[in-house]
Amino acid sequence: MAADMKHVAFLLLIVFTGRSSFEKVCSYQDVVDYLNLTTDNSAFKVTRPVLDHKNLTIVKLDIILYAILAVMEKTQTFIPFIWATVTWNNERISWDPAQFCGITHISVPKDMLWKPDLFIYEMTQKDDSPQNPYMYVSNDGKINSEEDMRVVSTCEMDVHKFPFDTQRCNISIGSAIHCVEEIRLFPFSNSSRATQFSRELMITQGEWEFLQLSVISRNVTFDDKQWEQLIYTFTIKRRPLLHVINFLLPILFFLSLDLASFFIADHRGEKLGFKVTVLLAISVLLLILNDILPSMSNRTPLIATYCIVIFALMLLSLLETILVTYLMEKDSESQEKLWLRDNWEEQQEKLKINNGNTEEKRQICCSCICEVPDGEKQRELLPMSEEVNNSIQSRESHVLLLILQELKELQKNLNLNLSCRQERGKSSLWAARINKAFLIFYITTVSLFLTLIFIAWNT
Repeated sequence: MAADMKHVAFLLLIVFTGRSSFEKVCSYQDVVDYLNLTTDNSAFKVTRPVLDHKNLTIVKLDIILYAILAVMEKTQTFIPFIWATVTWNNERISWDPAQFCGITHISVPKDMLWKPDLFIYEMTQKDDSPQNPYMYVSNDGKINSEEDMRVVSTCEMDVHKFPFDTQRCNISIGSAIHCVEEIRLFPFSNSSRATQFSRELMITQGEWEFLQLSVISRNVTFDDKQWEQLIYTFTIKRRPLLHVINFLLPILFFLSLDLASFFIADHRGEKLGFKVTVLLAISVLLLILNDILPSMSNRTPLIATYCIVIFALMLLSLLETILVTYLMEKDSESQEKLWLRDNWEEQQEKLKINNGNTEEKRQICCSCICEVPDGEKQRELLPMSEEVNNSIQSRESHVLLLILQELKELQKNLNLNLSCRQERGKSSLWAARINKAFLIFYITTVSLFLTLIFIAWNT
């Protein structure tokens, strides 16, 4: 009974495991032991893994862009996150998969085998991202190593068309000590395939939009030897919406406000203060632009030209407003002086006329109040009537003289006012002409400049 139970259990084990007790059991350690791979074995990691030193080591490289972490124009630094695959052949490693239960590849620590001394020429900081500690080894000696790398590299940036610019940053990979007679580098994927894979695996792009990843091979001659390099070029385009909203549009708004200030009266001080305030706002934006753009550039950025020209036009507008205000104030002062002088002369004439009328009234009253004797009343009655008539005529003539004098004074005042208006008309006319001519010049210059600058940005 016990024997039957053991036989059933053995059959069940065979059914569930899918193999009999006579099938060979293999492990990865068997392959490692067969190859004699140990951390102390220097034969696999000291020298280039070839049986004949004349043999070339073919290294195939593949790079795929995962993310664009940062692009800093101030320091001209490009920081991508890439996935790199390096494949080469080790002539000292091979085994028959049939002897090891069909095992075709194993994974071993990277410090157990020789690796090509590849480095990035533009890299400025050591990669601090987590490293993959293993690499794959195939039965035919092919070794595959994969790395996720955060690359901090230099990039010569052209910010001439900022913020509508397109940048091309290179990552050049080559061997440090092995020339083309020892190591040859080949790209595993062509440019179109690398671009397609990068777009499919892209995690984040941030401010920048990934356009293309191209790869070319180049040989560099140094000390009568040639070293081969693979140059991966990342083409990225800036998304300008944020800079347009936060920078370009506010400057256009300030320019529109400066144009609208021409409708403010020139004789008031609000126009001058308004223009000064707008000019100071443009100055603040120029300080912000100075923090964004690099200090050194091959060509002057168009956005700097855009800001400087608008700033110069607004400064010129401020100077024109100062000139027009000066002419207006000068005209007002001259008019006020003339008015004070005429008013003083008029008051003096009135005082003279009033004094003359007072003396005449006194004389008439005295002549009327004087008493005449009774004996002479009859004799002097007729002469008195004649004197009265003469006095009446003299008073009428005096009134006519006063009217004539008033008319002369009125004519004099009219002539003075006319001359004052003519003088004032000259200054006001010049101010109006300057204002009109500058407004036409301002609108024409702004329209032409904005058209040219936007054409330069878009071409």
